[in-house]
Amino acid sequence: METLPNFSDLTASELDALMKTAIVRSYPKNSVILIEGDEGDSVYFVLQGRVKVFLSNDQGREIVISQIGAGDYFGEMSLEPGSRSASVMTTEPSRFAIVKMDLFREFLRAHPEFMLSVIGKLIRRTRTLARNVKNLALLDVYGRLSQLLHDLATPEGNIWVIDTPMTQRDIAGHIGSSREMISRIFKDLIAGGYLDVTRNRIEIRRRLPTAW
Repeated sequence: METLPNFSDLTASELDALMKTAIVRSYPKNSVILIEGDEGDSVYFVLQGRVKVFLSNDQGREIVISQIGAGDYFGEMSLEPGSRSASVMTTEPSRFAIVKMDLFREFLRAHPEFMLSVIGKLIRRTRTLARNVKNLALLDVYGRLSQLLHDLATPEGNIWVIDTPMTQRDIAGHIGSSREMISRIFKDLIAGGYLDVTRNRIEIRRRLPTAW
């Protein structure tokens, strides 16, 4: 039997009941799972891997709204009929338990505590989106980068650490900038002893400057 990740919003019995309604599928890295504008009819529970949720235009520019890993889910906004509000792509090989929306609605009716958790998640995501819109409108690129790094970092002794693999292109997509601009800022922050950057880890060694 497949070992399932911990879904903090679901008890073991709820998760077991939900998995009985799901179809499990695996996808390689860089697979597009959902496309902005398409009709939605399923919720995806991430069993393994990671995805990015993003918006893009006809010129190929994109901005990343969030990243979602194992133990979380996406697609729940299709509870309200309509087209998908964003696209979703795997950033590493991933495996999902996919629940059709009619079955998901039945599950919510039978498990009201989880329904409240879904509502709470939607509220949190709306608040995050509102803050991101504010940052895009009112902060410069460095201000948005500094905010993102602090949001992602967790304390580890006397430093703050981001141990989720992120390329400079990923970071640029999160804050609506170019990879070249992020590269220049990172170069200065590393030279100043503020950051230590390796392939899979970013360490914030000192409080970041207020401006660049």
